[in-house]
Amino acid sequence: MSDILIDIQGAVAVITLNRPGKLNAWTTPMRNEIIEALERFEADDAIRAIIMTGAGDRAFSAGQDLSEAHDFDGERAVAWVGEWQRYYAALRGLSKPLVMALNGTAAGSAFQVALLGDIRVGHPGVRMGQPEINAGIASTTGPWIMNSMLGMSRTIELTLTGRLMEADECHRIGLIHHLVPAEEVFTKALEVAEALAAKPPVAMRLDKQRFREMTEAGFQDSIEAGTRIQREAYESGEPARMMEAFFQQRAK
Repeated sequence: MSDILIDIQGAVAVITLNRPGKLNAWTTPMRNEIIEALERFEADDAIRAIIMTGAGDRAFSAGQDLSEAHDFDGERAVAWVGEWQRYYAALRGLSKPLVMALNGTAAGSAFQVALLGDIRVGHPGVRMGQPEINAGIASTTGPWIMNSMLGMSRTIELTLTGRLMEADECHRIGLIHHLVPAEEVFTKALEVAEALAAKPPVAMRLDKQRFREMTEAGFQDSIEAGTRIQREAYESGEPARMMEAFFQQRAK
């Protein structure tokens, strides 16, 4: 079974993260599949907008599959940061609007990916946040994107506590643009995507280009910091210890 599902609805392409048994947590091969799909859609003139959502009713995505990251050493962590750079660059490089249909929790890197979308639709059961510290993982790209959207004070609080925000808070501070009943999330996301697909494509491309230009320096700085910081973090052994404790607690 593929880790992602693809559907085309008129001018809108839909990517569904398809590991519901793992809360749609992604691995490197899964992210590569997503990148390849995004590149196809970017090159297809018939596709004018993209939706990303998750399978099931529990999570958009839990972020990184910790079972993959558990055994990283410093060198593998550096290569891992490069993989994230490619994934985030593919999302940031889209000339077409990207709508996130949040069917459940978006945590860690999935929270970041959700924020890299242009418009987010969610329901009252959605939770979002940056709980990486709880797994012993230092945050580098997360603080960059949160700071650009929320400011330093809330970025520090969310990063250091690792708490997940409830949907009403996410909506109040502008991270969720449309809050609807759970059964209406995809319908609303498709409505938004179709409206965006009907916009003038050159203006859409140039607007998206400008947003990317405005944030590129911060993105590159976060990747450089990630390379340096994740090496130190994984060489310390703390992420492996914290993930092992998490797995043991989950097994109970």
